[in-house]
Amino acid sequence: MTRTVLVAGTASHVGKSTVAAGLCRHLANEGRSVAPFKAQNMSNNARVVPRASEDDSVGATDGTGTAADKDPWGEIGVSQYVQARAARIPATTDHNPVLLKPRGDGESQLIVDGRAVGHFEAGTYYDDHWDDALSAASAAHDRLASEHDVVVAEGAGSIAEINLHDRDLANVETARFADANILLVADIERGGAFASLVGTLELMPEDCREQVAGCVITKFRGDRSILDPGIEQFEDRTGVPVLGVLPYDDPGLPEEDSVALPAVEERSIRGEDDGVPADRSVTVAVPRLPRISNATDLEPLAAEPGVRVAYVPLDGSLADADAVVIPGTKNTVDDLLALRDANMHEELRTFDGPVVGLCGGYQMLGEEITNAALEGTGEDERVEGVGLLPITTRFDPDKTVEAVTRELAGVGPLEGANGEVSGYEIHVGETEVVGDVKRPFADEGAATDRVLGTYLHGLFENEVALDAFVEGVFESVGRERPDGDSVAADPYERAASLIAEYVDLSPILG
Repeated sequence: MTRTVLVAGTASHVGKSTVAAGLCRHLANEGRSVAPFKAQNMSNNARVVPRASEDDSVGATDGTGTAADKDPWGEIGVSQYVQARAARIPATTDHNPVLLKPRGDGESQLIVDGRAVGHFEAGTYYDDHWDDALSAASAAHDRLASEHDVVVAEGAGSIAEINLHDRDLANVETARFADANILLVADIERGGAFASLVGTLELMPEDCREQVAGCVITKFRGDRSILDPGIEQFEDRTGVPVLGVLPYDDPGLPEEDSVALPAVEERSIRGEDDGVPADRSVTVAVPRLPRISNATDLEPLAAEPGVRVAYVPLDGSLADADAVVIPGTKNTVDDLLALRDANMHEELRTFDGPVVGLCGGYQMLGEEITNAALEGTGEDERVEGVGLLPITTRFDPDKTVEAVTRELAGVGPLEGANGEVSGYEIHVGETEVVGDVKRPFADEGAATDRVLGTYLHGLFENEVALDAFVEGVFESVGRERPDGDSVAADPYERAASLIAEYVDLSPILG
């Protein structure tokens, strides 16, 4: 009999994703067949994976309301992709059957079973598409349950949002259609963990409250014995056992969304804690786009010894940067306008180091974007680009969602990076080369000696591309690159060890 465990939270960012990934790897290490699941996710960090279902009954479209051709590829949130890797299984759209990708002004793109259905405000989604989303989620769970011993489902936000209990797909509905044992997670670092646990149990629907098998407290610093009186009183009051207290430890799993990044107006640096002195380090600046997506593209850089990834406000300066990477965005046109309004386009034009644009960042580096009203929230049909690459992009209704493997030619900032690379494309718009450029791939991307753009997400996850870019940045500033491997230990095993060492799983696994 398959057992579903729902990792629910008292709030957002209490550690649900880490606990779910740790469970997946720990159970896989024990030889169990385990699969991750999140009925509904909201994130602009997505991955391209095979579609698990060819059922068109959910109204899949190309994003404009017209029927889409059958396509083997679909999108899921990055956390479920990570959790599938933790479980040592290939990720599919069943692991995250409903994905909402915010694009600003209260509107999100709805992805069901991997396919774009359209752009909707929250009210329209719940009024017109909720039943289809619920049906898709339930069917996806059933398929996973028929193939695996354990399904580890991740909730969203708090399971105690009483205004959402009649439409809470990731928490309440999952608990019900999966008959799940609920593991309730609270973060003690922010304070009030016991109050949050008691309050959450009080506000949960009664039937879901009866499914709670235990609680886990995360991000604890100090002497565990100090917590014991509180744990005893909590268990006496609620009858719910505390199954574990996890010490404060970040395993280094990719972030689910941009909430963990600095605010648009703030500067933040990652990768500083690698023990490499500043005079042997380089800084890769990342303009902090308001609608940044797939920020996980930058994580391999931050894990390199001596590489600092600095998120720079759009009205900030690139004077301290040694290289620039412009990431993807859920809304290229509006983020390009924001970049221009803040004068970051002039900073980029006068910057003399290596520049790489990924997906939306690639589009921004061109001369212009046409049919722009299709993507942006304004009425402009043409928006001027940064002008660092002789390319133009025209938006159209069709969306490209595809996993790819290509032969990389080492040009521009990736000079010397020759070999096969893999990644994925998620974008709207077609880009045309209108001048003399080098091509990093036979039929995609553009480069000059200093600037390169490509639609390929996951570029720096390929060692050949990562090594060439980092080596080139160090050479461009005349610094010696430090020796050593990536500073990140295996994040999956680190997450698994937290579960194995600190959590009693017997009440939730039966």
